[in-house]
Amino acid sequence: MKRILVLEDEAAIREFIVINLQRGGYEVVQAEDGAQALAEYAAAEGNFDVALLDIMVPEIDGLEVCKQLRAQSAKIGIIMLTAKAQEMDKLNGLMNGADDYITKPFSPSELSARVDAVYRRVALNDEAERRSTSHILHAGKDFTLDLRSHTLTRHSSKDGQIVNENIDLTQLEFQLMEYFFTNIGAALSRTDILERVWGTNYIGEEKIVDVNIRRLRMKLEKTPSNPQYLTTVWGRGYKWVTDGK
Repeated sequence: MKRILVLEDEAAIREFIVINLQRGGYEVVQAEDGAQALAEYAAAEGNFDVALLDIMVPEIDGLEVCKQLRAQSAKIGIIMLTAKAQEMDKLNGLMNGADDYITKPFSPSELSARVDAVYRRVALNDEAERRSTSHILHAGKDFTLDLRSHTLTRHSSKDGQIVNENIDLTQLEFQLMEYFFTNIGAALSRTDILERVWGTNYIGEEKIVDVNIRRLRMKLEKTPSNPQYLTTVWGRGYKWVTDGK
């Protein structure tokens, strides 16, 4: 059963969301404030595929809920609900681990499309993990991506010894890294990345790619403003560079 946690303090909007998600086959758990959302998540032992979080809610706001859920799970899909004027909140949500955002007001078809897209990524990633046979991807001597354990390891040398450091990734970040690691040295456009990671039917904004690249650079690069690995190809998009190539 597809399970989703919905955090929305306005009863009419929450009812609208719940009805449409239930029609789409989701089991919905509702919360009207951030504290209740975290309590529901804990009570279910994190057994949710997706969380739909309004930002402006009482007790604990949606951004903090997003941050706490992401700290507990790399796999859950997280979508933020924002108002048109909350441009900075959109960015903050994505930088704190959200996968997507929906701007109010929204139609039933947009709600269903965006939630379904995030759910498909969660489900397909789990299936790929179970079926994977060749499950280790290398990017030169510096990084290893394990498709089964969902871990990215950075290898470095210190005092003549090899140091292995695991880097925490969200599920979306992991899928981005898998795409780059299977296309090392290739310039990938934002459209390429959107279609591969977000899906061909994604109806959001292209800039979501840039935000997630920025988030990855903060985790991977010594100097995110001058990246060594995840580089920009001006007029095209991005590419992963390894061993100086």
